[in-house]
Amino acid sequence: MPIPAHLPQRANLTTPESPWPLRVLSQKMDEYINKMSPTWIEAEVLQYNARPGSKTQYLTLKDTQDDISINVSIYTHLLPPTIEAGSKVVTLAKPSFWKKNGSLNLWAQEMRPVGLGDILLRLEQLKQQLANEGLFDQAKKKPLPFLPKKIGLICGRNTDALRDVTVNSAKRWPSVQFEIREVQVQGERAVPAIIPALQELDAIKDVDVIVLARGGGSFEDLLTFSDETLVRAVYATHTPVVSAIGHERDNPLLDYVADMRASTPTDAAKRIVPDVAEEYATMSTALDRMRTTINRQIFTYQNDLDNLQTRPVMASPHEFLKHRQVDCDNLYQWLGHHARQLIDRNSSALNALYAQLEAYSPKATLKRGYSVTLDESGNIVSQASSLSEGTKVTTVVHQGSFTASVTSTKEEEQHG
Repeated sequence: MPIPAHLPQRANLTTPESPWPLRVLSQKMDEYINKMSPTWIEAEVLQYNARPGSKTQYLTLKDTQDDISINVSIYTHLLPPTIEAGSKVVTLAKPSFWKKNGSLNLWAQEMRPVGLGDILLRLEQLKQQLANEGLFDQAKKKPLPFLPKKIGLICGRNTDALRDVTVNSAKRWPSVQFEIREVQVQGERAVPAIIPALQELDAIKDVDVIVLARGGGSFEDLLTFSDETLVRAVYATHTPVVSAIGHERDNPLLDYVADMRASTPTDAAKRIVPDVAEEYATMSTALDRMRTTINRQIFTYQNDLDNLQTRPVMASPHEFLKHRQVDCDNLYQWLGHHARQLIDRNSSALNALYAQLEAYSPKATLKRGYSVTLDESGNIVSQASSLSEGTKVTTVVHQGSFTASVTSTKEEEQHG
């Protein structure tokens, strides 16, 4: 239906002076909503009162996590007979706008109950998707501290899980401290309550580990801890997270993303804090082993020392020096004897050489009465012809010398 020409043709052109009549807005909303395609939606049946004999049945569907509901109409023959309040369903529906009262309904074209098999299949698909993204990798798991300063605990209000974790942890380590957040852990409001508590504990510096704990329950009751939003929030924490949900046979997706999985809340208490009695016993055993090892080593070293002290050189060290003194004396005597022999032999040889040298010495010749005459220059005179009358010469004899003047010379006659 076209808008009259005197009215604004688009909603953003309306003004206080030129508004749309309510019927125009209602008409435009109806036209816009009617253009929407049928859509598959997931929800929970909040209210359903069967109308026997009626061609149409009316239900109220509610979101599985948020407080949102809407009325749905469906032909009776299209409604599965197992549908009742509390059933989870997937529905192919098209929005329908009632212009007279401005209400929005859904007209269902098909409705299917979501059984356990369907839920398991979708959980398995989500599990595979998260695993492919690396959220479950063991290499990314954060180690738990040996002795946490403070434990963050998220659990239901006044539940057995709360007592199981706190009481058993205190029994094992009495000085343990807790930062507890009691929130809703089941139903559509659980995830919106758990995630802020998780983020708050993660921001506290002295909280060293966070435990998400819940007691046992049906499979549907524990679906909260397989919620994708919660799983991703746990993966994003900086503090190590321990999953302690249900019993040992229960495995929500939280178990795979957590840094440690405890089979029960009591098991979580055993894993996050050490047992003080066990630690004392371990320390005592270790000390006993250390003492035994040290005493054994001392005993071994004492035996070695005793054996060394019984050796002759340690028992009578002076006797050892006496033996060495005798050896030194013998060596001294041997060295003196051979040194004297060597000196004697070399002295005899030296004397013989000295006698030979004396025999060839000019002094020996002079001793026999010969003399040596030197001219004024100190040269030996070997020929009389080299001298002239009046030349002074020096004659060297065996003992002393004298100077004379040449008065005459005579040449030695040559014999043929």
